[in-house]
Amino acid sequence: MSRRTATLLKTALAAVHYSGAGNLLAPYTAGSGVIFMLHQVDPAPPHEFEPNRILKVTPRFLDEVVANVIDAGFDVIALDEVRARLEAPRPAKPFACFTFDDGYRDNREYALPIFRRHGVPFTIYVPTDFADGNGDFWWLTLEKVLRAAPQITLAMGGETHHFRLATAAEKYAAHHAIYWWLRRIPEDQARAVVAELAAAYGINPKVAHQDLIMSWDELRDLSTDPLVTIGAHTRGHYALAKLAEPRARDEMTESVLRIEAELGLPCRHFSYPYGDEGSAGEREFRIAEGLELETAVTTRKGLLYPENAQDMMALPRLSLNGDYQDMRYVKALLSGVPFALMNTLKKFSGRRVPA
Repeated sequence: MSRRTATLLKTALAAVHYSGAGNLLAPYTAGSGVIFMLHQVDPAPPHEFEPNRILKVTPRFLDEVVANVIDAGFDVIALDEVRARLEAPRPAKPFACFTFDDGYRDNREYALPIFRRHGVPFTIYVPTDFADGNGDFWWLTLEKVLRAAPQITLAMGGETHHFRLATAAEKYAAHHAIYWWLRRIPEDQARAVVAELAAAYGINPKVAHQDLIMSWDELRDLSTDPLVTIGAHTRGHYALAKLAEPRARDEMTESVLRIEAELGLPCRHFSYPYGDEGSAGEREFRIAEGLELETAVTTRKGLLYPENAQDMMALPRLSLNGDYQDMRYVKALLSGVPFALMNTLKKFSGRRVPA
């Protein structure tokens, strides 16, 4: 998402909040519940150039969200309970689930005390290669390269591109162009491109990021807490829809089995890496169904409604985005009004205008 688009979205969410539209329409649009998506919890202020700050929230904001959700009358539940809540014949109180992707160590350091203080559960999805110490954080490595380099030259799509990186604005522009090009090409190729850039600037990705992720010993200890559920997030954090089916199936299956073997607990929940329409689709949903999982979550934006009980392998989530750490935005999104408006616009944009 461009910074201009982000600004427009913030303005729209603030308008929903201040206009009272959220409170007025929520009985019709809010649905049964929500699954929140997070990644890192970090109290440090953002760097001048930090495109991945969208993946971070502060402990203070997380605590504020949990407290507000509880005060608003939501039941904060474990993922094991989601199907039953969606299938309940009578609408109960709305429910919320909190989920974290990737298994960052700061989840244990900063998030766990918050959830313990409030006495509510949460889930962490782990890519098993990351817990082994072999994770490829290519998106963080790209950020590190662009932060360090004064300029780079890169062949993209058969053309050579020269990027000046003297200012934060130039770095953000380069990141936007390079990141989305990398997301379009085969992921093995994308990772090789980033590794080559890192080597050119003396950056060792494994050394740079090795302390970010919890080890198996830490995960084993964490999994003994009754508030914590550990789910699978593939082995290597690949966009599954871009892989051949046998490899995608192995990524999913082996991660579930490995977590069960390491923790001695059943693994019933799964998160698709990246999780958008281009990264996880019907094929991946069928694979998840075959693994007899209870839930599988995407990054497709939305709240939960009773009809989601028919599609438990493709559940939407609501991102707690580092650029939107304001309860006004969270409350507007929880009303369901922004999603109702987006769905209406999609329907109308798909219609032909009469001649």
